[in-house]
Amino acid sequence: MTGFSAASLPDLTGRTAIVTGANSGIGQAAARALAAAGARVVLAVRDVAKGQTAAVAMPGIPGTPGAPEVRELDLASLDSVRGFAAAWDGGIDLLINNAGVMIPPLTRTADGFESQFGTNHLGHFALTNLLLRHVAGHGRVVTVSSDVHRIGRIDFDDLNWERKRYRPWRAYGQSKLANLLFTAELQRRLSVAGSSVLSNAAHPGYAATNLQFHSQRRSVDFLIGRLGNRLLAQDAAGGALPTLYAAIADIPGNSYAGPGGFAGLRGAPKLAARSAAARDPETARRLWTVSEELTGVRFPLA
Repeated sequence: MTGFSAASLPDLTGRTAIVTGANSGIGQAAARALAAAGARVVLAVRDVAKGQTAAVAMPGIPGTPGAPEVRELDLASLDSVRGFAAAWDGGIDLLINNAGVMIPPLTRTADGFESQFGTNHLGHFALTNLLLRHVAGHGRVVTVSSDVHRIGRIDFDDLNWERKRYRPWRAYGQSKLANLLFTAELQRRLSVAGSSVLSNAAHPGYAATNLQFHSQRRSVDFLIGRLGNRLLAQDAAGGALPTLYAAIADIPGNSYAGPGGFAGLRGAPKLAARSAAARDPETARRLWTVSEELTGVRFPLA
């Protein structure tokens, strides 16, 4: 799909897509593009008011069949994840695990996990497995990672940063590496179960969104970020293209999509390379087992 853009999306009328974190940034851009293509889009967001504001600006008349919907989901709370899944009824064609937190100070989720690992990985791990029985036969699960996964390491002795000095970027890298290992192991399990559902991943490159500014604590970081956005970044719509590509392109399961332009930072999406650590099947299986133990949620098709 050379030159892939939002206009490349097929008619998605009758399809249902859930997008986590769809009230802003690349999640909002992806949700808007899917709605414009005719999909029924569900914005799964922590802040319902912001989600409703985002939904009103999307194609479709609020309250009518097929219009964007807003449902509350806090990925930092397993109770919220379970509640969202328990309330779901009907099929799902696309589950886009987009929401995330980036380099905050050391904080913990409602269940006591380090916030980046708990939200970016464990929350989506639980959500996906709880909803998987609803995902249609040829549906897809797309998990948004980052090329920052390359600095990550899965520290099974201290996943929640309780022993070592907390390093926000390293913690973020661990969570994004976990996203790719989850994608790979989910695809392996789907294939063994004989399912035609595909598990893919994507990264946005360098997208000028508000995510980094929510987490930058020093003025120098803010200024450097602003300069980088001006010189190198693409907008949120451009950053959402790899997600859309992973969702609808004719590619195999366990694909990883990213921008195809300068240094993988921007440009039309294509299949991207990942680190050796992200391709380690033994680490992926071990992480899956640990994630089941931590969340109490298991793969439903075994």
